[in-house]
Amino acid sequence: MRDLMGMMGKVKEMQEKMASMQEEVEQLELEGTSGGGLVSVRMNGKGVLLGLTIDPSLIKSDEAEILEDLIVAAHNDAKGKVEAAVQEKTAELTAGLPIPPGMKLPF
Repeated sequence: MRDLMGMMGKVKEMQEKMASMQEEVEQLELEGTSGGGLVSVRMNGKGVLLGLTIDPSLIKSDEAEILEDLIVAAHNDAKGKVEAAVQEKTAELTAGLPIPPGMKLPF
């Protein structure tokens, strides 16, 4: 019975830490770049695009496809950084807990 109470306490503590981590993730703001820094995007921890910067040298009507590709690449770079930051924070939170491999948190 005592072990059950201890486990329930740990679950409650984990829920509180998870809520705190989710708030931290929402506050994240990361930047992804492409084209050697000619295109950059800013994204928050929820994956919402906050800003886009394009070097004026890229704005040529006959090179629209290249610019589009660079924007997509910068977005994907930023998204990868957000996912890595979330994974790092989750790993810190769950350190020492017997969580099955491959289980993704937050749910």
